[in-house]
Amino acid sequence: MQYMIIETFIQGPASVYKRFRERGRMAPDGLRYLSSVVSDDGSRCFQLMECEDRSLLDVWMLAWSDIVAFEVVPVISSAHAAERFAPPLPSPR
Repeated sequence: MQYMIIETFIQGPASVYKRFRERGRMAPDGLRYLSSVVSDDGSRCFQLMECEDRSLLDVWMLAWSDIVAFEVVPVISSAHAAERFAPPLPSPR
């Protein structure tokens, strides 16, 4: 399953990037980082992560929870969403 992780940097970006330089991502085995973008002002990061066991996210977030507030959103691809949510096409007559 893929998850969009919305991180808000509680103390600003400097403390987050300092820890990242010192310790790396600190993700447990089985939690895969796919990509990320950061808001222009550096206050938030949007990370796409993947794992089969949702509890791995909790382990990872705990290592950062003193300086980052997290929102976790399970996500699917746009193609999968179109298949799942698009109304059926009318049957040909």
